[in-house]
Amino acid sequence: MRRNPTAGRMSCDTVGPGAEGEGSTLYRLREWGPGDVDRLLEAFSEAEMARQSPVVPTTPEQARAWIDRRRVLAAEGSVFGFAVVEGDGPVLGHVQVSVTSRRHDTGWVSYWTLAEARGRGVATAGTMLACEYAFGGLGLFRLELGHRLDNPGSCVVARRAGFRPEGIERRKLRYGDERFDTGTHARLATDPVEGVELRPCAY
Repeated sequence: MRRNPTAGRMSCDTVGPGAEGEGSTLYRLREWGPGDVDRLLEAFSEAEMARQSPVVPTTPEQARAWIDRRRVLAAEGSVFGFAVVEGDGPVLGHVQVSVTSRRHDTGWVSYWTLAEARGRGVATAGTMLACEYAFGGLGLFRLELGHRLDNPGSCVVARRAGFRPEGIERRKLRYGDERFDTGTHARLATDPVEGVELRPCAY
């Protein structure tokens, strides 16, 4: 039986990979809230983030609208976006599952982190949690994602979260006047997290 919960019902925990030697780090997903406005604006103040995002909030009002929009999309059953946090701490990143086909039970995963959170396993932990939610909560079977080939860090996140590489799409993305090749990945509900070589995509 397929379930279709909303973002407001989502909160779960995982030990963040990449924290070896520093003790266990407990990351979880939660709904974005009004108190996250400043963190959202900080994230989008990065030029690289702003360049890749179709909607870039630059004022508190726009940030609140962005957060409200997450709730609307979740209520519609189309996009489920969550803040990634450590315990009860501030937002460290964002992970999102977009339902691309209910007929075929497929979805698209995306993620980003604030600069201070990179290299701590935040994106990997958030992506793994999002997969659990997509497979167990939304009843999806196949999850896909893509990354620019010149972003090997994002590729490693995908692989650590169990996404198998499936090829390269030439000049798929355009930011400004520049086009980028992308590495494509997918994870099935039947795929284990383990067993993916941690080597960035290349030709």
